[in-house]
Amino acid sequence: MQSENEVSSCLLLNFLLNCFVRSPSWQHWLSLPLSFLLLLALGANTTLLITIRLEASLHEPMYYLLSLLSLLDTVICLTVIPKVLAIFWFDLRSISFFACFLQMYIMNCIFAMESCTFMVMAYDRYVAICHPLMYPSIVTNQFIVKAAIFILARSVFLTLPIPILSGRLHYCGRNVIENCICANMSVSRLSCSDITINRLYQFTAGWTLLGSDLILIFLSYTFILRAVLRLKAQGAVAKALSTCGSHFILILFFSTVLLVFVFTLMVEKKLSSDMPVLLNILHHVIPPALNPIVYGVRTQEIKQGIQRLLKKEW
Repeated sequence: MQSENEVSSCLLLNFLLNCFVRSPSWQHWLSLPLSFLLLLALGANTTLLITIRLEASLHEPMYYLLSLLSLLDTVICLTVIPKVLAIFWFDLRSISFFACFLQMYIMNCIFAMESCTFMVMAYDRYVAICHPLMYPSIVTNQFIVKAAIFILARSVFLTLPIPILSGRLHYCGRNVIENCICANMSVSRLSCSDITINRLYQFTAGWTLLGSDLILIFLSYTFILRAVLRLKAQGAVAKALSTCGSHFILILFFSTVLLVFVFTLMVEKKLSSDMPVLLNILHHVIPPALNPIVYGVRTQEIKQGIQRLLKKEW
């Protein structure tokens, strides 16, 4: 005879995403800017990918890394925002167990890959400024291939336990997720099992992946700043810093929104419970929408490449 938990678990075939129940008016005004940001992110990243693919002058390691970042931004947008808009517009709150855990895995994996990509980009800038003569021999196409394999392998294997640990739990009756997305802890809290291991692994994996990347990025820019301040040629400092400016802005987008989200979770008892949900959604669409624009505006080679493509089309 099956236990009561096992019977109840078998009856649950899906979850319900219950977002902004305390602030339902948010759904109406938020759907329009979300739609705009989604179209902007998809359009800008697609344009950037096509430009780098077709322009021979952009077939360099730095732009390959930027292509990888654009691809990751596109995937994370398509993983999260269409479902959120479906909830806002058509009240399609139901999501299957498989789809929920798949979304959970993709989100965690992509964030880990983006963080590691920023770290590799910081190393690229460090070599370019601190060891310019050695740059062509260090940062090669072969280096980029190895870096991409490392980014993929590290993220895939270290984030895989997150949905596995959540999937092994018993869900006995409650299936309403107080979120717009299948965030790990939002789902795990519905379980009647002990989720201590889930919390511990989420914390450990997060600080191991994102924390180590941020430390290495900080060290890279510390060495870069020290090297730049030693430059005595007129205009050399401004030129050196301009090559790092776009990358540094992208890191600020990624880390600032993430840190605000973490801080909001820490003080959620003093704020509306919908605030962390809102920040979580925005973190999946604002950086992807702004990243390619920042590089497109600040990088002369990309601007010229886009202009040449547009002239060919016309």
